[in-house]
Amino acid sequence: MQEAGADVMEAHGGNPLPEETLESIRRNGVALKGPITTPVGEGFRSVNVGLRVALDLFAQVRPCKTYPGVRSRFEGVDVVIVRESTEDIYAGIEFEEGTPAAQELTDFLNKHGEKVPQPDSGFSIKPISITGTRRVFEFAFDYARRMGRRKVTAVHKANIMKFTDGLWLHTAREVAAENSDVEFDDRIVDNMCMQLVQHSEDYDVLVLPNLYGDIISDLAAGMIGGLGVAPGANFGHGVAVFEPTHGSAPKYTGQNKANPIAEMLSGMLMLRHLGEHDAAARLEKAISELIQEGKSVTYDMKPRRDDPTAVGTSEVGDALVAKLQS
Repeated sequence: MQEAGADVMEAHGGNPLPEETLESIRRNGVALKGPITTPVGEGFRSVNVGLRVALDLFAQVRPCKTYPGVRSRFEGVDVVIVRESTEDIYAGIEFEEGTPAAQELTDFLNKHGEKVPQPDSGFSIKPISITGTRRVFEFAFDYARRMGRRKVTAVHKANIMKFTDGLWLHTAREVAAENSDVEFDDRIVDNMCMQLVQHSEDYDVLVLPNLYGDIISDLAAGMIGGLGVAPGANFGHGVAVFEPTHGSAPKYTGQNKANPIAEMLSGMLMLRHLGEHDAAARLEKAISELIQEGKSVTYDMKPRRDDPTAVGTSEVGDALVAKLQS
């Protein structure tokens, strides 16, 4: 087990992402990660972002699947969100309003005929490359093939952003032509939101740039009952880190209250990645039964959040172990 996050900074010279943690992941090629708290106001942007950058984890995978027993307005949802996680507006290339750099950028744009609407503007740059786009679509088609999925959908706003999302769509179509055994289509992102809510059964693997992927993965998580049942994974070349979609909840530390199901499902994804398909199937079946029975679940999985029959984190784990041993 390796450490990271705000709680271990003092022991590692103020670094919330120790080098030995990164080296362990590189050496083993795989990690199961819990939610990590990033220190506020300490000059460290995000431990999770730092991890993705250091390991070049370019493909974030978030399966969203409904399980009987989870409170949701939707049934039969089973889609996989693949989010490119190194580029786009989240690349962190920003210029603060009022700075010399922002003024220089404003002057440059005005000089080249791209008038900035207002002089008191801040800027966030949206880089999307052929290299980054190609590798995430190659990953998505390979993932779809390995996991028995039927279709890949490229999500974009190429009708408006022709030189970024247009590049994304053009490259996606090139990769699709090289993987003709898997069905391919594309959707404009705003339409995709409506289509996902109205006809989720028509979609399978959705591939999105960073920002859209962040938004639509939360939409899909809401459709299946919330982040408490939403696992996730981050893939790079030769390395994979598995983690729940939800963030950390420091206020619940030590209270035996947090829902562990998304973490458990992330472990199931890790087993699949390692080729342990029987073990993954057994684990998913046990988790599904646990949810459907509705007894040994935390407060957020109950019909009412104040349900006195809710159990704690460790009790959910104990119940799962009992099912696996039965």
